[in-house]
Amino acid sequence: MNRSDEILNIAQEECAELIQMISKVRRFGIDEYHIKDQKPNRQRLAEEAGDVLCMIMLMIEDGIITQQEVEDARHNKVEKLKQWSTIFTHVDEL
Repeated sequence: MNRSDEILNIAQEECAELIQMISKVRRFGIDEYHIKDQKPNRQRLAEEAGDVLCMIMLMIEDGIITQQEVEDARHNKVEKLKQWSTIFTHVDEL
């Protein structure tokens, strides 16, 4: 397995862990504590989001994707959300 493959494999795993943590936040609440380690779900969510962000940065560093492509995609998503959701009803663009 080469470096790019490993980055993509780990990124996939980290995305799955973020999805799982979002599910737990929705199910149990953002300010509830995990029974095993007594960390609040908010902290655990931030850790998983940070892990995904780390892997995105590694994809950029490895040339799998570019920073510009990510920024363009982020901007396009904001525009879609403005059109199809209520997220930006009372908030300025990110």
